[in-house]
Amino acid sequence: MGKGIFRSAIVFLIIVLSLPFICGCNAPKEQLFTFNTSFEASDFQTALTFAEKNIKKGKNPARDDLLWTLQAAAAKRLLKDYSSSTQSFDKAEEFLKYYDLRFSGADDLSAMAVNDNIIPYKGQEYDGVMLNVYKALNFLSQRNYDLAKVEFNRALDRQRRTKEHFEKEISSTKERLDKARYSTLVKSTVSDPNMTKTIQDKYPELYEYQPYRDYINPFVTYLASVYFNGTGEISTARDLLKETCGLVPENKYLEDEFKETENLIAANETFKNTVWVIFENGLGPVKDEFRLDLPLFIATSRIQYVGIALPQLKYRDLGAGYLTIDANGADYHTSIVGNMDRVIHTEFKKDFDAILTRAIISTTAKAAAQYALTNQGSTGADIASMMIAAYAFATNAADVRIWTALPKNFQFAKLQIPQNKILRITPSNGETFDITLPQCDNILVCIKIITKGAKPVYDIIPL
Repeated sequence: MGKGIFRSAIVFLIIVLSLPFICGCNAPKEQLFTFNTSFEASDFQTALTFAEKNIKKGKNPARDDLLWTLQAAAAKRLLKDYSSSTQSFDKAEEFLKYYDLRFSGADDLSAMAVNDNIIPYKGQEYDGVMLNVYKALNFLSQRNYDLAKVEFNRALDRQRRTKEHFEKEISSTKERLDKARYSTLVKSTVSDPNMTKTIQDKYPELYEYQPYRDYINPFVTYLASVYFNGTGEISTARDLLKETCGLVPENKYLEDEFKETENLIAANETFKNTVWVIFENGLGPVKDEFRLDLPLFIATSRIQYVGIALPQLKYRDLGAGYLTIDANGADYHTSIVGNMDRVIHTEFKKDFDAILTRAIISTTAKAAAQYALTNQGSTGADIASMMIAAYAFATNAADVRIWTALPKNFQFAKLQIPQNKILRITPSNGETFDITLPQCDNILVCIKIITKGAKPVYDIIPL
């Protein structure tokens, strides 16, 4: 009895010491819900205020500082506070570099002891790429074309390195997790065909999308081509357009623009009197959690709790199906050049095996501890088992952190600047609005509609 009580005391002490980590395990879920509610209502100032309250501002980034800095930067951009938005994106980029240089082996162990929420949000590859894209657009909005060019080149360079990063990360994660699979039980559970089938049945969307070639977001490549075409670096634009056509072969407007660019190069000319309309449409996915029972051979009535919580992408709606642009007596329709849902899904699926394995290891260890204690047949051991069951339940939470201010897809249209300098734009499910263009050679118009019926946010950028 004495040994059992002693063991109970030890377990109780461990749980008490772990409370700071357990408390708030689901905090990101509630925090993101609060931010998203304001953001989806186009209340960007409230969303920004909430995001900034969650940034700790210490010497080194706290657990969720990168995520909330990205959210704040996006909200500032929509409020047209471009300088402050860029400063926030700069800070987020510093955080990304910090995590790139930081050894992460201990994070896996922490996640297995608690859950993935204890790991700092280190950012995704697409976070870094889109961060540079938005910095480029911020600089363009401030007419700082040289710095915009720097950011476009950084975004393109990040994309080129994405495939290499993916392969290294998958290999490194597999190696760490192989070392952590310390029992036959874990290995059998991970490789159990029933587990795979259960996930497929519960989460069929996980297998829905195919990645873009080499994990490249075609919108980023296309937008860079617009910048180079609009500013006269037409040979660079041609190469980027050729790459974009290969990524989105179904879009004939891209092929037309590529051929037009080649013809201008042959004639030693550049684009003039052209307007490109970029449409950021809707909102990208959020993460929710779903739960699975584990097919463990030790599952008996002696074990109080056996299950895992996993993240699941939940896709949100479009702001509009497309935009119709009335100009020069003709109608033009925007068409998709990049699907952000598909980009995010690709990276999520790449991470999913590691997420699943960590969750199984964590839950298996907690279940095995319950089983071992209840087998002792003492009151103290039973109490300790219940404590571990409570700990397992309290820490069974999926990591749902994700940059939720990104759009669902990107669309574009290219046309001649109308003589009256007015674009009459009608969302497929919304009210018509006019945009008056300035007098200049080429123009980039960026329009964002985050939800159906939301007021469009737009920017007019001379090129």
